[in-house]
Amino acid sequence: MPLSEEHKRRRGRNILLGAALVGLVVLFYVLTIVKMKAGV
Repeated sequence: MPLSEEHKRRRGRNILLGAALVGLVVLFYVLTIVKMKAGV
């Protein structure tokens, strides 16, 4: 079953949202590590 344009658009947006979410998680992780190292 071929994907319609709507499906392609939705999938692209979902991938973008997923990447943004992963980026935020990594950012918080790095900030936490830096704060812990600064506190020691």
